[in-house]
Amino acid sequence: RQPLSPRPVGERLCSVDEATAGGGTYTRHGFIFSSLAGCLEKRSEDNGLPVVSVVRDAESQLLPDVGAVVTCKVCSINSRFAKVHILYVGSTPLKSTFRGTIRREDIRATEKDKVEVYKSFRPGDIVLAKVISLGDAQSNYLLSTAENELGVVVARSEAGVHMVPISWCEMQCPRTHTKDFRKVARVQPQFLQT
Repeated sequence: RQPLSPRPVGERLCSVDEATAGGGTYTRHGFIFSSLAGCLEKRSEDNGLPVVSVVRDAESQLLPDVGAVVTCKVCSINSRFAKVHILYVGSTPLKSTFRGTIRREDIRATEKDKVEVYKSFRPGDIVLAKVISLGDAQSNYLLSTAENELGVVVARSEAGVHMVPISWCEMQCPRTHTKDFRKVARVQPQFLQT
């Protein structure tokens, strides 16, 4: 099996003299066409023509899109933005990691000039964010946590314990009772990852 480049619906793949139509294809006027968007596969058969099929790989085709709610993990922070790795789009895990940036001005909807990144996120936090732009050449997605439902959903304290939200801007360690600032998400049940 040799996976080749993605094919659009209705593309003419080859003549019926060259191959046999497999899954995701149809024949018309002596040619084989793709009946769905996906990757072309050619499988050699011992007794004659190879079989061509088009396989839809739903997960590999899934990309974060503008407006999508994503779950990401904070990798690093500085005074201007937080760098994150996008792990889920909605509730679907991604096969490969995509990088994202949450800029200081996209953290909160109000008092944007008073926002401090280190009081909103820390490395290791799990954050719900919304994709606002597909970013630049480094495939860096721009993300926002400005809505109430977006922000930190999982954070660990310095004692290594899952912290509990006590307000929209603070979380507390249940063991040491230390409080830390965060941009806390008011989580809706459909976004909770177990």
